[in-house]
Amino acid sequence: MGGAWFYWVSFSFRFYDLRVLIPLIIFVFAFGYGVFFWLIGSLQKSYLRALAFLGFSYFHPFGFNWFVPEVTLVDSFFDFTKLKFAIFLVAILAMLELKRYYKLFFIPLLFLSVRYENPSYIVSAQKIYLASRNIPQDKKWKEDYLDTILKDNFRIINKAIKKKYDIVVLSESVFPLYLNSRVDLINKLLKLSKKITIVTGSLYSDGKNGYNSTFYFIDGVFYVANKVVLVPFSEEIPLPRFIAHFINDYFFKGAEDFKMAKKPTDIPINGELFRNAICYEATASRLYEGNPHLMIATSNNAWFTPSIEPTLQHLLLRYYSRIHDTTIYHSANSGGTGVVQF
Repeated sequence: MGGAWFYWVSFSFRFYDLRVLIPLIIFVFAFGYGVFFWLIGSLQKSYLRALAFLGFSYFHPFGFNWFVPEVTLVDSFFDFTKLKFAIFLVAILAMLELKRYYKLFFIPLLFLSVRYENPSYIVSAQKIYLASRNIPQDKKWKEDYLDTILKDNFRIINKAIKKKYDIVVLSESVFPLYLNSRVDLINKLLKLSKKITIVTGSLYSDGKNGYNSTFYFIDGVFYVANKVVLVPFSEEIPLPRFIAHFINDYFFKGAEDFKMAKKPTDIPINGELFRNAICYEATASRLYEGNPHLMIATSNNAWFTPSIEPTLQHLLLRYYSRIHDTTIYHSANSGGTGVVQF
């Protein structure tokens, strides 16, 4: 289960010249999650196994939270809030434990765990263009490919202007540089923002630290929303600093961890408030504090394609969208672009 659910994590190592580690990473996930499933299965009482399985959805090793058991119910008749999932497990427990016709008592419990109501979504009144890109990860950060990417970015923006959209959203780090250091690009985007609101992913530097960020160009002014929840062992090493430095130097060619913002950013666009989310953090409960009605999310899934990762991400986005009644406008590179509602 662990290997099948998370084999794709290893694919990112292709771009660090560490393909040799791919089997090891898959084994680590398979073995690690296998141990926890074995521990749950070793419990003698069925009700203890049910409680442990429910608790498993709160278990996030090193902050990695993409194992959510109840996400398997997203496309079923059953609800997947924590309460309904608990009722669902109790129904299964009754079916396993009760004798003979007493098992019929599990049927009413199943009905209690069925989803009846629909989320009360609010949608944007603005016309939003979500750009879908397929920039190969092995080319994205190469200097000789930069002009091609930049030309395509501006082509998409001008296309959205021509089609009378109010907002155009480009994917995570689609400007593969520290955008605030390029005055020429900033000025060009500011000029275009008089015609359309531009939302785009890039990197931001404050002179000391680097951030994975989203830039909002609105009517001649730009704002920066920095990422709040970083990807473990990719954007940050969640280990003591001396170990993190060693891993970054040895495996990631001396790269430094990104810094993170202290809290989620809400950006007002033409009277509507959008919560900003960048890829992994769009599947983190912290980004949904206050139950935002509208969210703009950007992703770069080229690290992991071809794999199930964009599908799993989409399921998780639908899961959080349902839990928090949030409409998510998602622009992704290599799969996943679209408006996400349950």
